[in-house]
Parts: sequence; structure tokens; C-alpha cells
Amino acid sequence: MTSANGGVGQNGLHLANRLNESRSPYVRAHKDNPVAWQMWGPEALALAKEHNRLLFVSIGYAACHWCHVMERESFTSPEVAQLLNDYFIPIKIDREERPDVDAIYMNYVQATTGSGGWPLNVFVTPDLEPVFGGTYWPGPNNSMTAMGTAVAETVGFIDILEKMRDVWVTQEGRCRESAKEITRQLREFAEEGVHSHQMGDKGDGEGLEVELLEEAYQHYAKKYDKTNGGFSIAPKFPTPANLTFLLRLGQWPQTVKDVVGHDECSNATAMAVHTLRKMARGGIRDQIGYGFSRYSVTRDWSLPHFEKMLYDQGQLLDAYLDAFLITRDPEMLGALYDIASYLTSPPMAAPSGGFFSAEDADSYPSKNDTEKREGAYYVWTVKELREVLGEKVADVCARFYGVRADGNIASENDPHDEFISQNVLKIASTPSALAKKLGMSESSIIETVKESRIKLRQHRELHRPRPALDDKIIVSWNGLAISALSRTSGALQSTDASKATECLHAAISAVNFIKTELWDPQTEVLYRVYREGRGSTPGLCDDYAFLIHGLIDLYEATFDDSYLEFADTLQQRQIELFTSPDSPGFYTTPSPHPPDLLLRLKSGMDAAEPSSNNISARNLYRLSSMLDDSSYFKLAGEIVHAFEAEVEQFPHTFPGMLGSVVMGRLGLKGVVLTGDNNEEVLKELRMQVAPNRTVVAIGGGKGGWLRERNGLVREMEGEKEGVVVCEGGVCRVGREYL
Repeated sequence: MTSANGGVGQNGLHLANRLNESRSPYVRAHKDNPVAWQMWGPEALALAKEHNRLLFVSIGYAACHWCHVMERESFTSPEVAQLLNDYFIPIKIDREERPDVDAIYMNYVQATTGSGGWPLNVFVTPDLEPVFGGTYWPGPNNSMTAMGTAVAETVGFIDILEKMRDVWVTQEGRCRESAKEITRQLREFAEEGVHSHQMGDKGDGEGLEVELLEEAYQHYAKKYDKTNGGFSIAPKFPTPANLTFLLRLGQWPQTVKDVVGHDECSNATAMAVHTLRKMARGGIRDQIGYGFSRYSVTRDWSLPHFEKMLYDQGQLLDAYLDAFLITRDPEMLGALYDIASYLTSPPMAAPSGGFFSAEDADSYPSKNDTEKREGAYYVWTVKELREVLGEKVADVCARFYGVRADGNIASENDPHDEFISQNVLKIASTPSALAKKLGMSESSIIETVKESRIKLRQHRELHRPRPALDDKIIVSWNGLAISALSRTSGALQSTDASKATECLHAAISAVNFIKTELWDPQTEVLYRVYREGRGSTPGLCDDYAFLIHGLIDLYEATFDDSYLEFADTLQQRQIELFTSPDSPGFYTTPSPHPPDLLLRLKSGMDAAEPSSNNISARNLYRLSSMLDDSSYFKLAGEIVHAFEAEVEQFPHTFPGMLGSVVMGRLGLKGVVLTGDNNEEVLKELRMQVAPNRTVVAIGGGKGGWLRERNGLVREMEGEKEGVVVCEGGVCRVGREYL
């Protein structure tokens, strides 16, 4: 029999729910489930071996809508709890705390089912080898069973649990053999390419060519949605790495433009800007608040999956900044301001410094409601608009935001009937078009929309409970935000000093927080997560890589040597922890190999987040230029070479790495500013997108550590105002060489 949070099952094993021990908001939210959840770690793994049980590993994150659905349908069910408690070792994991565990089993589920996502649910042997897995399975409390939906036709979770119980009891040997074979294949897949090359072995001696950028461009051009922007049908993800690749294609040296084609580079920019414009006008953007949702359910960006993730905000801020600097389009600037405001304000900005992780998709429609609904914080009825704005203004706003009396969400996208008569705000008309239709001046339309946006936001904040906040501070995601805010600060310095200072202060505060709370200077270990104190998980490769990335950009925004010095320290430590003498590229996890991991992976392909090896190669190339360190340049080339086979076959899946191909082939342009009066030069540099250029400064009290670290800079006259441009081993003096 099961108790409220545990039970005595087979072999007399008593399990109790232990999730109150976790600091993760996602994991802790399951502490009152009747399922006797265990924490991932040595104790739970030992229990599985001792009692010869399959582990049921369920992985999700706080802002995940379908994770909440599965909890309501299954993990609160006594029937589900009894099966899990009596026959399995049930484990709940926050994928943001342990993306290394998640990546292994996600690879398995994607390989065996053709798709992936969260919640990720996998049955694994006591030796951690996967037997069966999937994502969402409908539970006994499923409200869609009678609706004839695709979900209703999915095999139920109870059936899966009973089947896995019976198979393990009657066919354990076959299960173990199959799991070992699957693990062997996963290991071969993980080692393909990155382990097939020996260090220093360059194959045909040529390495990767710049022509690969043209191949990647052609892929995006073929997949491009000319009407809505983006490169897929639905669901549609922003994929900032792809947009950044396209935006920067025409910003590389002339050699790249000659190879790819001038018209092609222009079209790449146009595709990216059109996509960013459609997103900025779509429901995926919070039109009256700030920030972007994780993805759109629909092809036209109109209906988001409402959770907001920190990693998206940082990358999209970067992309909108690039788009603005290249085009000077005020619409790109408007989106940039919104994202920057979202990052630097509550609830995402942590009071003590740093940025929280995410906001949920689900929330209570009002303070009196007891059941959360997806998107409740963001959707509106016509009646609500009229109550808040008055009938005349509401009519203008309804036309501008595409609001309809019967709602603007199609029934096929509303399986729970949560959005009946509700509207997601999106920009459905331009002020000029609306002015002609309504016989008003364009300026009055703009002013009406501006004032109504403030009123709607204030009403929402006052009367609607905000979605739950995942208040973990994750180093890697903070690194992305630090980078983007630092670049934004530099670009806005000459036009909006106040906003620039706000962005810079947020970036500096985040670095100070991480350095104080998550970096141990004695052991030189970076820790991944802070919530109610420092977490126990050591930093993963992406934590080191993304933070270094942010520190380099923060240095270029401030020319404070301490940030570059910290980046250099972290870079050396990353090399020590994540590389192997006989295998190029960075592993995801540090050495020695963690005992709770089946495999040690390497990340090369960019997805919702950039790959750690992509960012690491870029960091190393940039640091090699700034510090005149040839060992960093060599190591960057080895990282790129590690993924050579995969990049050659599927260049479009490595958009970030393709930039490193260019850096390795053509080198970088290192700019050294000397003296203390280079504001005009600096303004010019910061208003450009130049992915193969670095900038350092000496003189005027700056550059003391840099001169010690960089022998080339040490020989320069630091106090005399000037510009030195170093490229290909040759340094020239004068602005004309920029």
C-alpha cells in the first residue's frame, strides 16, 4: 500500500518523497506528490542496484507547460504513484541543473522516437542504460481522453508503467541486453567525428573551407518562409544562432562576401531582419510588457507557448542589436529596448545581481482563481479592453492588436478550451494604415497605442497573478545576458547614456555576483547554479564558455582589465577540466568522468542554446587576438577540426562554428586604442558589427594587466593617443587601417 508520499513495494523497500531536500523550484514543486520521488545521486542509484529495479527518470523544468500537465494528470494520481513506488525508483531532475544527464537521455529518445521535448521520461537499468523513453504520456486524470485529439490516441502512462513492470520481471535479461546494445550505439554516435580524428591529424591537410558558409546559406534560403519569416512550418522557434549567422554573413571580410556572393549576403540579412520583424509584431513577443516567449505554436508567430526563458532573451537581444546596427531600423531598436528592459527589471533581474532563469507559461487568471491556465497572464477579451481603456480607445487598440470579439486563437490550437473568446496581442496593423481607416492622424494613433500599452500593463500587474518565477541563477545563461547587455551598452552610449548605463550596471552586477557566490578562487572551480545558496553541481562546459563570452564583451564595453583577466583564468581552467590529450574539443562535463553519467558527450551543434564548443572556439580566437596568445589560436582550430566531418556534412546545423572557420582561415583584426581620448573612434567601432575584430585599450590608467599578459602590447606607447591595428602578424598605426 502507498502512503501520501511513499510506500512499501516489492522486496519490502519503503520509499518516501525526498524532493523537499532540493533547492530547484521545479523539483521542489513535486514534493507533495504521492509519488515517492528520489533525488538523482548516489543513494538513489544504489537503491536501484540493491533492489534490482528500473529507474524511472523524469526530467523537466519549471516553466514547462506540459511538465505541469503531466504532473496534474499522472504524478498526483494514487494509481500512478502505487505503480512507481512499488516497482521502480522514481527520480525527478531539473534539466537546467543537470543538462548533462538530460542530453544523454534526450539523444536516446530522439534516436528511438524521432522527436524529443519535455517532460522527458526514461526507464533505465540500474547501470543507467536506457530501456524505453518518451515525452508526455497522458495520465489517468487526462481531460482530453474524449476529445478525439492526437493526445487522446497516445498510449496512456498507466499502460506503459504496467508494461515496463511486466517486461522487467519476465524478460530482464533481454532488457539488459537491449539496453547495452542501445548504449553501445549511443556511445558510437557520441564519438563519431570528434573521436575519429587524432590530435594534429588534419585529414587531407586542407581543413574546413569558407565555402561551407555558402552551403549553409543555401539551406536557409530553401527553407525560408517568405510570408512569415523563419525556417520551419510550426511550431516555430526563434533559433537566434541561425539569425545571427545570417545577419553577420555580410559583415565578414571581403573574402567571405566574394565566396558566398554579394546578393546572397544581402538576402541573408533581409531574411533575418524580416524574421525578426515578424517576431517583433507577433504574439511571441509580449506586446504590452517585455520579453519573448520560447516559441510559437503557429507558423505566423501569433500564438506563443508562453514561457519566457533567460537564454532566449540574451540571444535575441544580441540578434536585434546586430539587426539595428546593420539596418538602423527603428523597429529593431524598439524590440532591443524591450528585451533590455525585461532583463534589467524585476522579476528577471535578481536584487543581489544576476538574472533569474524563467517565467512559467501557466498562471492564475485572477487572484480568486484556484486553477492555473496557460497564458492567462497575457490574453485579453474585448470586454476587458473596454473596461480598462474605454470603448473608443479599446476599438483602436483592438484593431491595432488584432483583437476579435470571438477571440483570435483557432480551436485546433486550444485543446483544453482555455482560450475561448481570448486574444493574444499581436501587431495586426501599422499606425499609418489604421489612421487612414479610422480617419485619425498617425501621431494620434501612435500616442493612443503608447498610452494604452501602459494602462494595460498596469492593469495586468495589479489584477492578475504573475506567472511563477524560476529564481535559479544559472551561470551559462547569465553569461549570454552579460554578453548581450555589454554590447548593447556600448552601442547606446552615444545616443542614450541612461539606458546604456542601466545595461552596463546589470552586466557588471551579474559578474560580481557570480564571482562572489559561484566561483571558488581557492579550488578554481565554477559552480553552475545559485538558489538559496550555492548549488552542489560543478560548472559544466557551457558555464565556463558562456561566462567567458560575456566577460570578453564586458571588457570591450569597459576596458576594465579585471574582466579580461577573469576570462583568461576561466579559459585556462576550462582547458584543464574539459579537454583530453587524445581527443580534440571540449567535453560537456569535467574530468574525472562523473559516476552518475552513462556517457561523456561533446556539444557541437547549435540549438535553442549555442553549443559550448562553438562559443569556446570563438572565445579562444578572440582571446588569442587580445592576448597575442598563439596557443589559444591553435586550440580553437583543433576544436573546429574536431567537428570537421559533421560540419562538412551538415554545415547549417553549426552556424556558430562556421564563424570560427572564418576566423581560423582569415585571422582576426586586433585593434589597440592608446591614450585616453578615443571616444570618436570607439563610437564608430561600437556602431559596427565586426565578428572578426577585437578591441583592447591601454593608457590613461587602463591596460596594466594586459601589458603584462600581451608582449606585443607591452612594447606600444600607451599614453599617446592613437589607433594600432594588428592583423596577420603586422601592426599598423592609423584609423585608416580599421
